[in-house]
Amino acid sequence: MIYFDNSATTKPYKEVLDSFLTVSSEYFGNPSSLNALGGQAEKLLTKSREQVANLLSVKQTEILFTSGGTESNNLAIKGAAYIHKNKGRHLITTSIEHASVRQSFEQLEQDGFEVTYLPVDSTGRIQIEDLEKAIRKDTILISVMQVNNEVGTIQPIKEIGEYLKSHPNILFHVDAVQAVGKVQLSLHENRVDLCSFSAHKFHALKGTGVLYVREGVRLSPLLAGGGQERKLRSGTENVAGAVALSKALRMVLAEGKNGMERMKKIREILRNGLSELEEVQIHTPIENAAPHILNFSIKGIKPEVLIHALEEKEIYVSTTSACSSKKKSSSATLLAMGVPDELAESAIRISLSFNNTENEAIDALSAMKEASDHLRKVMK
Repeated sequence: MIYFDNSATTKPYKEVLDSFLTVSSEYFGNPSSLNALGGQAEKLLTKSREQVANLLSVKQTEILFTSGGTESNNLAIKGAAYIHKNKGRHLITTSIEHASVRQSFEQLEQDGFEVTYLPVDSTGRIQIEDLEKAIRKDTILISVMQVNNEVGTIQPIKEIGEYLKSHPNILFHVDAVQAVGKVQLSLHENRVDLCSFSAHKFHALKGTGVLYVREGVRLSPLLAGGGQERKLRSGTENVAGAVALSKALRMVLAEGKNGMERMKKIREILRNGLSELEEVQIHTPIENAAPHILNFSIKGIKPEVLIHALEEKEIYVSTTSACSSKKKSSSATLLAMGVPDELAESAIRISLSFNNTENEAIDALSAMKEASDHLRKVMK
């Protein structure tokens, strides 16, 4: 099997699964309980929070455990908007955000907030000048993803953070779901106030995530209840999930530069091989691109047909974002980049992990050439 759909989800590491099973079976107490089992669970939760904080070079009190990227994004965006609505109702984001960000802003628009959606250039990148022009006196929040989940474009987070140092009253949220282990991010240096992470994107388990909340930043909670996670995210904590998340994060970050360089080599093999195929248009930019994503279209071939043809050879790729891949519509990201509708609706995404190899890339290219040649003959 060749698994090239790692931006949709990654395969959990065995060590991560083992830790989840151990905690679930032996330390299953509720961390809010006063008994000994509850105390053990609380210690594990605290230890996991400490480990995540250390790995991200932040304070333990700045880490909130959530159910994943979607919840982290919703809590950061809506929580910031609602608690600061008396200061202003103007928000800024980009035209290529993940659905959990985009729809959060759309809901806020229905509640009377005004949102500016920044355009992107042909590489999928915003311009700092556009951001500067969009800022108003009543702007209270800016949300920009670090790595686009469809084409892999890296946004100028450092430059945005530097500029916002002169606007201390504007909160800066970053969706870093696709960046962990692939693109570095210094939260404090880049003046990030809120940052979202999803565990199943870096070989931990689905249903777990993290929201970084800089010390001093206030949010309005979305969930009412027992007041867990500093009263910002009520609900009994997923202790086993938090332990698994911290282990996976440590393992992924340990791969560091070596892992990223391997992915870059594999991506270049794929890019070079795809560019030799008939009627292929590669959408992922060469510069300012994460090492694990490659997005392309083959003119005249429906993506679902090619995907199923590759499935027969146990090669797994996807279309656009996994959250919208079953909806037959053009990619909003590609359309925002100026890609023609015909190509935008036929895009294929290859996404890598540290576990992929150069030989897998070569085999996948061979299979894609064979499949595309066959499909063209059938269509004639």
